[in-house]
Amino acid sequence: MKKDRDEKELLDSVERGEWTTVPDSEKESQRYQRYARATFRKDKRINIRISEKDLLQLQRRAVKEGLPYQTFISSVLHKFVSGQFMEKPAV
Repeated sequence: MKKDRDEKELLDSVERGEWTTVPDSEKESQRYQRYARATFRKDKRINIRISEKDLLQLQRRAVKEGLPYQTFISSVLHKFVSGQFMEKPAV
């Protein structure tokens, strides 16, 4: 099976012993599962108008992240309102 560059880097890192087990991994796994459920629970619907150019860029970014674009937009908004979204300084 052929590996892409990212997969090869990850495998090399594991083989060098750079990875360690998370203490209390079951508890941590449950914690992140709760975060995921809360993040992706969709109980309200909104309609917004945005430029076609912005929508296309959002769709492209969503493809790179491997997410449907509406899920990607919801995730970005959630990160922003929860203070997890980090903007890059303007150059």
